[in-house]
Amino acid sequence: MERWSKEKAWEWYNSHPWIRGCNYMSADCANRIDQWQSLGFEERFETTRQELALMQELGFNSVRLILEYIVWKEEHDSFLKRFDKYLSLCAEHGISCMIVLANDCMPPRSDEWKMPYIGEQSYDIGYHGGRKRSQHGRHNEPAPHYYFDDTESCDDYFKMVTEIVTLYKNDSRILMWDVFNEPGNSQRSGITLPILKRMFETVRAADPSQPITSAAWCCNGECEFCMPEDVFALENSDIITYHNYGRYDEHIRVIKYLKKFGRPMINTEWLARCTGNTVFDNFPLFYLENIGCYNWGFVAGKYQTFEPYEAHWNWYQDDKNAPIDFTKWYHDLYRPSHRPYDPKETELIKKFCTLADNEFKNR
Repeated sequence: MERWSKEKAWEWYNSHPWIRGCNYMSADCANRIDQWQSLGFEERFETTRQELALMQELGFNSVRLILEYIVWKEEHDSFLKRFDKYLSLCAEHGISCMIVLANDCMPPRSDEWKMPYIGEQSYDIGYHGGRKRSQHGRHNEPAPHYYFDDTESCDDYFKMVTEIVTLYKNDSRILMWDVFNEPGNSQRSGITLPILKRMFETVRAADPSQPITSAAWCCNGECEFCMPEDVFALENSDIITYHNYGRYDEHIRVIKYLKKFGRPMINTEWLARCTGNTVFDNFPLFYLENIGCYNWGFVAGKYQTFEPYEAHWNWYQDDKNAPIDFTKWYHDLYRPSHRPYDPKETELIKKFCTLADNEFKNR
């Protein structure tokens, strides 16, 4: 299977309403193992049910979900049943799923470093992502990857990828396959490039009906990319996806640059109020430019992505004039009460979602 032509990519993109949603995990999940494992799943699934109803009311129509290999490995058969149940629940609420197959956001090695495990999940209060030592802190060397640095587990990981894509390659509940989240992050640039290439080859070999992509996450709009993983992703994705947590002017530069690829675009990670990446600036921009968008987070909870990155606390420690507003939430749109973090944000989101849907209906 070859990369889609530009014409096929646009035909697919224009057959859908404006794509908008969030990177999703229910508020009672400490991490993605909690999201997918059997322990406590039914209780968390009920939370998901409530939150998806809230999401539908807001006007979102898609979620980005990151898989967790250890759950597939340790609870294979029951995981597949839970995964299918999750897809069906999303579909009940008119919400499609972008599935992320791999991830390079790895914590640096430290005394607290340990492999992922099935069972009760711990988390640290007051830290972005619920971890004191996370991928968002200081990295002095490439972080070890939980799965890809070992040949046996790496090969087994690709068995998971082949199985899941083959099972769901014609399933309308799945919008897209995001083959790798932020390849080269955690100072793994260069190390990940061969794995990224293998990931694209493996997913294409399954011949899915859905488009495949991987986001350029270091794009700054200066027309050059310092990471080979970004270059490869942009040159091989059916639909151009990217991440940007910068201010409005940086978004403009990035969008202008990415338009040169002549393909539909989706921002699969955005919203960082602390550093000036806001709903008020960016959501209308995505609507105006017909760029799909997934902000990070939905209801604030155990994962605590409303907290600033650890890197921003480090930045402020080094420079007291750093442009960070610690009075604002970083990510997430709703409080645990399901009241909005800022009602004006959600009112604006609803307004543009309604506009987009009416325009799609009246074509």
